[in-house]
Amino acid sequence: MAAVVGIDVATANVRASVVSAAGLLLGQGSHPLAPVSYPLEGWAEQDATTWWPATCRAVSQALSVAARNSGRAPSIAAVAVSGTSGTVVPVARDGEPLRTALMYSDRRASPQAERARSDARCGWDRLGLMPQAGFGYPKLLWLAANEPMPQGWSLCHVPDVVNWKLAGRPAPTDWSHALKSGYDPVAGRWTCPWPAPDDGGCVPPSVLPPGTLVGTVCEAAAADSGLPVGCEIRLGMTDSCAAQLACGAGGLGSYVSVLGTTLVLKGASSSLLSDPGGALYSHRHPEGWWLPGGASNTGGDALSAVPASELALLDQAASAMGPSTVVQYPLRRHGERFPFVEPAARGFVLGQPRSGVDAHRSVLEGVAFVERLGYERMVALGAAVPGRVMSAGAGGRSVAWLRIRATVLGRDLELPARSDTAYGAALLAAGSFYGTVTAASEAMLAPSKVVEGVPSEAAALNDSYGRFLEALASRGWLRDPPPGSISWTGASNE
Repeated sequence: MAAVVGIDVATANVRASVVSAAGLLLGQGSHPLAPVSYPLEGWAEQDATTWWPATCRAVSQALSVAARNSGRAPSIAAVAVSGTSGTVVPVARDGEPLRTALMYSDRRASPQAERARSDARCGWDRLGLMPQAGFGYPKLLWLAANEPMPQGWSLCHVPDVVNWKLAGRPAPTDWSHALKSGYDPVAGRWTCPWPAPDDGGCVPPSVLPPGTLVGTVCEAAAADSGLPVGCEIRLGMTDSCAAQLACGAGGLGSYVSVLGTTLVLKGASSSLLSDPGGALYSHRHPEGWWLPGGASNTGGDALSAVPASELALLDQAASAMGPSTVVQYPLRRHGERFPFVEPAARGFVLGQPRSGVDAHRSVLEGVAFVERLGYERMVALGAAVPGRVMSAGAGGRSVAWLRIRATVLGRDLELPARSDTAYGAALLAAGSFYGTVTAASEAMLAPSKVVEGVPSEAAALNDSYGRFLEALASRGWLRDPPPGSISWTGASNE
């Protein structure tokens, strides 16, 4: 049975999926990683030497499960690795980490991020990017300035380290992981200047599209992982982009809302969407078009104070009650990054909830309002109005919340059969069979389920959404586009 392996090196563990050429999930495996440590305030590090052993164990487990489920060992044609965006580690000439990895959440490079934002050579504005301390490029500048490195060192993203082990030699990186390290996918080159080796820096790697064949599994890696010698190594994408592919939202005109702790919106556009406000930025699709997206600080975190055991009953009561009497912006943190960038943003409630159920319902609606505003923002910047919206993440398990969101958006929500990063990485590996990730997706992805909105609640929710926009604008947080300027559901918000 011909198959591929997709690997997701996440924060807490490594996950691996064995997927047949027909798209069937044959086996899965996982293994924990070293916990993230916080040696100083704002610092976040992980022992990168655990990435490869954990990968081997996860892959070996997935292969064993696949053989047991299928009655025989599958024939693995290719493997692809995805990882967290912005996590980097310096490595020696032999690919071994020289120190702990600087995680995507590490904030020590804030001064370097400010310097990068003002460097006109990088072209951040054209890409809609606003460099943050969590990006790879500021971390590179910090390492070069603060920690002496041996001659010939390299800066690697998470998959680069694993691919080095798989091939037994360094391999090119992909333009998805390279984006936040100073690679310009429009120009097709590194535009941010890396510190020269004589100044403590290193030469940036070559960059190729995700899905590109960059080598084969060596004997040592095969012995460690169980993958066959000569198995193709194909480049992956960042975790969120790989999950987008797994959902089936990687094709032109497709959009997906990932409702987890935060709310992430991602789409696929034929043209690059440039956002002067820095709320939206784009990765590049393996076939050249663009994957615009943004992440709000709202999402499932808005329900973090509710005991998990009570959520189902509250959802059921909220669904029976109908639209809330109050309007809420359920932001639990300080500051917002999408659909608008506003460090001063704080959550608010307009009115007094009649009950705990009413308050709960207003939270569900508030996240849906942020979701709609996010899509309106994308349309205002030039995205085509999506014909469909897919929903992934833990929040998609609540039917009540799905129906509220579908009603607010004025669109049915489609629930993909898969939405995990490892499966998305497997689609990239399946270029071995199909040539492109689009062809692989068409051949391998299962049909989606559909959740419809509640037409009788649409008018009330549209009214509440209008009040929500007015409240954001009155606080000076919503400046572009003006409230009510986007005809999203076919009815004016004014």
